[in-house]
Amino acid sequence: FAISRIELLAFRTDFDLDKRTGSIPINVSFFPKASFGKALQVMKPTFAAGLCVSELVAVAQEGEILGELVIPPDKVGLATVCSVLINGTLLKLGVPMDSKFSGILQFRNSKPLRFVELIHYSGCSLDPSDVFIRAKMTSVSRVAREGEGLILATYREIPAPCQPIVEKTILKLKEAGLGGVLIMGGISEPVCEIPVELNRIGIILLNGLNPVAAAMEAGIEVENYGMSTLIEYKKMINFQELIS
Repeated sequence: FAISRIELLAFRTDFDLDKRTGSIPINVSFFPKASFGKALQVMKPTFAAGLCVSELVAVAQEGEILGELVIPPDKVGLATVCSVLINGTLLKLGVPMDSKFSGILQFRNSKPLRFVELIHYSGCSLDPSDVFIRAKMTSVSRVAREGEGLILATYREIPAPCQPIVEKTILKLKEAGLGGVLIMGGISEPVCEIPVELNRIGIILLNGLNPVAAAMEAGIEVENYGMSTLIEYKKMINFQELIS
């Protein structure tokens, strides 16, 4: 099940917040060579609007390797930072994070409103985000442009006593160009209409595949391997360097 992949990837994440070294989890997407330039332009507003875990990406040509995946012939591989990064970083600090589900989050007036669809990680063997993307259930480009529409997001929970450590960690990750936390609720308070258990805190994370979803919305063929592997943090570059 998907939850097992999340737990394994979180365990393998060894990113050092202070030294900014180590491996971070990534999603890998394969684009046709001929469409990659167009895809970058389509994804640009999504990155600019911050609808992703990080602006850091990695690119590889056919025959090269991204993490543990070899890029097929006539394809270009794009690695985007996966939201499991938060799980892995907190795990190393002794904070248990419960990964509940991936879903479609509705935006209204540039603010997250509610989840309209969801798939629990414990009951799905596929990557839920890829299911939503292939079903064409997103409107990420519209959210980036107008602040209205549907994006990919995930829901996690942490024990309430861990809140100070988590807040401090989130700030450190932002300083390293890594983020993804959209909303961190209050103790036992509902988040985007999702009820939260007693002495728990709900957290909504952006999905790293939102820019890729925008490319799919534009009719560009993409093959996704979400929550698939890890890559050295220092091998990542800013997305803006690809289009400059």
